[in-house]
Amino acid sequence: MKIVPLRKIWYMISGVTILASIISIGFFGLKLGIDFTGGSLLTVRFAGERPTVETLGATFSAFEIGDVTVQPVGQTDVSMRMTTLTEEKHQEILASVREQYGEVEELQFTSIGPSIGKELRTKSIYALALILLAIMAYVAWAFRKVSAPVESWKYGLLTIVAAFHDVVIPMGLFAILGYFYGVEIGTPFIAAVLTILGYSINDTIVVFDRVRENLRRSGGSFSEIIEDSVQQTLLRSLNTSFTTLLALFAVYFFGGESIKEFALALIVGIATGTYSSIFIASPLLVTVNNWKKR
Repeated sequence: MKIVPLRKIWYMISGVTILASIISIGFFGLKLGIDFTGGSLLTVRFAGERPTVETLGATFSAFEIGDVTVQPVGQTDVSMRMTTLTEEKHQEILASVREQYGEVEELQFTSIGPSIGKELRTKSIYALALILLAIMAYVAWAFRKVSAPVESWKYGLLTIVAAFHDVVIPMGLFAILGYFYGVEIGTPFIAAVLTILGYSINDTIVVFDRVRENLRRSGGSFSEIIEDSVQQTLLRSLNTSFTTLLALFAVYFFGGESIKEFALALIVGIATGTYSSIFIASPLLVTVNNWKKR
């Protein structure tokens, strides 16, 4: 199948998906976890029948700690998010839950102050921005000897465009999941985004590097060189992504509840990263070159 001649179709698919993701983020927002907002997260496992959300909510209201978000996890676990608790209040709540509902195992207790959460959120944004700028500068430098027909800095710019494509789609999905299912994002999601960036950019650079090699020794048109380069790296990209996705699906379905969202973000990001490297980044070189001619 030819890739470059059908580029308008690929652009349309990506455009619709990105627009839907941006609209989801704009309308629903991202449901930030306590890593970024501050608060306490208590996760417990009930040995017997798990109480209803309403029953647990009534139990926590007696402690006068403000709003408590109760979220069932799996068949036996419950995750409860609330205002920042002292250790004394934490033990008091845990003792009360065990007294009312029998044997209860504490799986996790995390408490982060609001100032630390705000600092983590700010540093995460700065880190992502700096990484993208550094990647763009590096790619422009690496392709400095390839100045025709497309300038080297445009390779760096298109790499960032592809990376944005691969990050905004998982963010849109998590905005929807957060709104309808209460899925929160925290530092594991940022780690997943950084992993997606690295994987996506590596995949894009592999194709661009083949373009660079073919430009030096091929006498065909620029569009033909791009098409040949994509076809030469297509099987490699698909095989690499397929084996990676197999491992991630195993983690998602058989791993613990705490890493499901992390694995899901990677699955979506790597799948879109493979798509963008093949169907978006390289055809964009042809589009940019055509604009330049005009």
